[in-house]
Amino acid sequence: MYLFFQLNDLSEGEETTSMVEDIVQTEETLSIMELIINAGWYIMIPLAILGFIAVYIAIERYFAIQKANRVDRDFMDRIKDYITDGKVESAKDYCSSQDSPMARMLQKGISKMGRPIKEISASIENTGKLEVFKMEKGLSILATIAGVAPMIGFLGTVIGMIITFHAMKISGAGVEISSLSGGIMQAMVTTVAGLVIGIVAYIAYNYLVTKVDKVIHKMEAASVDFLDLLDEPGN
Repeated sequence: MYLFFQLNDLSEGEETTSMVEDIVQTEETLSIMELIINAGWYIMIPLAILGFIAVYIAIERYFAIQKANRVDRDFMDRIKDYITDGKVESAKDYCSSQDSPMARMLQKGISKMGRPIKEISASIENTGKLEVFKMEKGLSILATIAGVAPMIGFLGTVIGMIITFHAMKISGAGVEISSLSGGIMQAMVTTVAGLVIGIVAYIAYNYLVTKVDKVIHKMEAASVDFLDLLDEPGN
C-alpha cells in the first residue's frame, strides 16, 4: 500500500514537472525589432525618424553652444586695454581671433567707433540678435518633436485599440486573448516609444535653452561694459 502511494506521488511529480517544462518551452521572448514590427511600422518608423532628428539636433547644438560659450577669461580686459591705448585695429584683430558670438558682436561695435553711441549700440544689438538666432537654430524643431512624438504614439494607441475591438467584434462570443494581443501590444509599444522620445526631446530642449540664456547674459554684460568704456571721458 505504501509502495502504491509512493508510485502515485512519483507519477504526479513527473506530470507536474512535465507541465512546467511545457510552460517553459512555450514561453516566448521578443526582440526590439520584433516589437517594432508588431507595433506597426507605419507608426514606429515616423517615431524612429523623429527620435534620430532629436538626438542629432541635441548633440549638434550642444557642441555649437559650448563653442559659443568658450571665451578667454581676460577677453574684456584686453579689449579695454586696446581701446584705452587707442589700438583700435589691434582690438579688431583680437576679436577676429576669437570665434565666439561675443567677439563678433564687439568687433562690430569697434568698427563703428567714432560714430554716435546710439548707432554703435544699435549695431551691437543687431549683431547680437543674429548671433542668438544662430545659436537657437534647430531648437524650435526639438520643441516640436517634444510635443508631436507623444501624440503620434497616442495615435498608435488608438489604432491598436481599434484593431482590438474589431477583432472582438468579428470573433463573436469566443474571444481569445491571443487574437487580441497584437492590437494591445501595438497600443502599448507606440505609447511608450512616443513618450520616451518626447521626454528626451523636452529635456534636451530645456537644457539647451538654459545654456543659450547663459551665453546671452555674457553677451549683454560685455556690450554694456563696452558701451560704458566708450562713454568714459577721453574716448
